[in-house]
Amino acid sequence: MRYMLDTNICIYLMRHQPPEVAERFARCIYGEVVMSVVTLAELKCGVSERGEDRSRVAATIERLTGLVPPLALDEEAADQYAQLYKAVRDRRRDALDRLIAAHALAADCVLVTNNEADFRDYPGLRLENWVSTPST
Repeated sequence: MRYMLDTNICIYLMRHQPPEVAERFARCIYGEVVMSVVTLAELKCGVSERGEDRSRVAATIERLTGLVPPLALDEEAADQYAQLYKAVRDRRRDALDRLIAAHALAADCVLVTNNEADFRDYPGLRLENWVSTPST
């Protein structure tokens, strides 16, 4: 099984380094846990808004991408985005969250997030929260 980390879980990991998530990583081989290039873009935007600790945060992101490789978007992700847009048109959602959800669907990944409410209603999207869910 492959897992795609959402932006908020990446930020949580970098700030808190929770042991329960480290346990989950330890059971995975390189490439089973990935991030969307959209998540990487959001993380890099966060770096650009940092003050004195900008280089430290950038180095942390670089270390994270060494463990969690970013996946490029493809045409299947674009198709999934269009389907999700149509499916949840009545709710105002962040377009980047929708794009990450579409990317997870296209890549056949379980989306790992610490903010399940933002993704709950997307049809077909599998979610896990490695922080609140005990490891199995």
